Amino acid sequence: MPESSAESWEPYFDSEEAEFIIGKHLLVGITHRNHADEVTGVEQFHGEIIRANEKEGIVVRLNGSTEERWVPPDLSRLEEAAPGNYRLKATGEVVVDPDLLATWTVYPKKRS
Repeated sequence: MPESSAESWEPYFDSEEAEFIIGKHLLVGITHRNHADEVTGVEQFHGEIIRANEKEGIVVRLNGSTEERWVPPDLSRLEEAAPGNYRLKATGEVVVDPDLLATWTVYPKKRS
C-alpha cells in the first residue's frame, strides 16, 4: 500500500465489513517518528476486537485485561495474519496465531 500524507489520507470503513472483524484477535504495531523521520518509539499490543465504528475506530480489549485501545477506523490497514508465533519486542510475549495484523506510523503535527 503506498504511503500517503496526513492531508490526503481518507480511511476506508464499511459498517457491514466491520461486523466480520468483531471477535477477531488483532496484533497492532505502531511506530512513532519525529519531524526528521527518526523512530522515537514503538508500541505493540494485541487483543480481541470488541467494537468497530467510524466514531470510535477499531476498539481492542487488550489480551488478559479489561483495558481498551483503539486504532483509526480504516479497514484497509488490516491484513490477515499468517499462522505462527509473533514475539512482541518490548515484552518478549509471544502471540500465537492472531487473526489480523495492523501497522501504523505516527508522525507529529506539522510545525507552523
